[in-house]
Amino acid sequence: MVFLLSFIVYYAVGMIGLVPILYLVFPAVFAVVGGVIVMLFMAKEQKPWAFFIFGTLPALIGFIAGHTILFLGLSALLALIAEFIRRQGNYKSFKYNMLAYAIYSMWPAGSLMQILLIPSIVDLLSQAMGAEYTNALFMLVTWPNMALVYASAFVCGIAGAYIGKFFLKKHFEKAGIV
Repeated sequence: MVFLLSFIVYYAVGMIGLVPILYLVFPAVFAVVGGVIVMLFMAKEQKPWAFFIFGTLPALIGFIAGHTILFLGLSALLALIAEFIRRQGNYKSFKYNMLAYAIYSMWPAGSLMQILLIPSIVDLLSQAMGAEYTNALFMLVTWPNMALVYASAFVCGIAGAYIGKFFLKKHFEKAGIV
């Protein structure tokens, strides 16, 4: 259930990507909004590999829907790193879970990295979104901008983790969900 909610929020927030300049802030916005959902998942599922599976499934669905293997690979790598960080804190430490979420929250930026690392994707994007949108996006996706996208997603992941912690204590623990 938590995965489904996370997936719905990811695609709802992803709609801001319909405006090219906002596509760059999508990973950061999702990191803040998704913090509650992911921290709830981390609190409920404290088993080895549960987070890796949770973190890789959306990218796998994205790959099936048309993203490249690069997107799936980057997402799986971030989920794997996050899984190992969580393991260091025995799956219960907020500090380790926060850091794991901050790392994991960078995964949506993989959709932009495809544009930077696979130039041939322009034809596919042009067919799906139109030449004007594709050209605007290609002008925005540069190495310096991608560094900012990843950094902002990481920082917003920390903020999202704290927001998630707040909601866990204020609502989910009182309701008996956690």
